[in-house]
Amino acid sequence: MLLSRRSLLLNATLVTAAPAGLSFHRSAAGAELLAAPDLAQALRAGAVVAAFRHAYAPGTFDPPGFTLEQCTTQRNLDDAGRAQARRIGAWFAAQSLQPSAVRSSPWCRCIETATLAFGTVERWDALGSVRTGTDAASSQVAALRQALAKVPPGSFEVWVSHQFTLSALLGESTASGEGLVLRAASGGGPPVLLGRLPPA
Repeated sequence: MLLSRRSLLLNATLVTAAPAGLSFHRSAAGAELLAAPDLAQALRAGAVVAAFRHAYAPGTFDPPGFTLEQCTTQRNLDDAGRAQARRIGAWFAAQSLQPSAVRSSPWCRCIETATLAFGTVERWDALGSVRTGTDAASSQVAALRQALAKVPPGSFEVWVSHQFTLSALLGESTASGEGLVLRAASGGGPPVLLGRLPPA
């Protein structure tokens, strides 16, 4: 079953302009929603990133004393999370969408999500888990904004990260396995949220 169990009229919330030719409908609450084929078109048009929170990993935080070098010391995906990650990749494959790069937080649950979904993965410290409002978060947000601004038209990247990191970047919450389609803002401000890929 491809990306969502809830139906693949994606609950992709449009926040700003997307490429010409896209069609929209309205939810019962009146919010504009971007249909799945049109969200795929936005990715195809490029200059965007699909930033995912890692797939489902039971629990809330890593155990005390965990290390990045040892996956067994961390909170990891379970079988449901692994299946979710594969469904993410299946949706992209079904749309013939090939990211120019797949980048992941160094945490094992993120690397496993990215690997199961897309195969080859680049480990990137800027996507690592941080606490919102810290100096480290500010530094990472700056690095992520700069990288987003460099993604050219005609290509897109996939990033796999954490709730805290994505919240620091955009101020939006994300569910496990949920993706945010982002475009750089003019002037280097917070990214523009084009739509959401709901959890698989």
